[in-house]
Amino acid sequence: MIKKNKSFYSQIKVSGFLTRMRTKQGRTVIKKRRKKGRKKLTIQK
Repeated sequence: MIKKNKSFYSQIKVSGFLTRMRTKQGRTVIKKRRKKGRKKLTIQK
């Protein structure tokens, strides 16, 4: 979902950690990324 030409703030609004944690589907994404062993769960500065 991340595109190069989008501003960082608009990317955070869609796929930042707190945004993910607000919805059930978002929490599932975080859970699956933790299970897989991802070092980065969401995009960061």
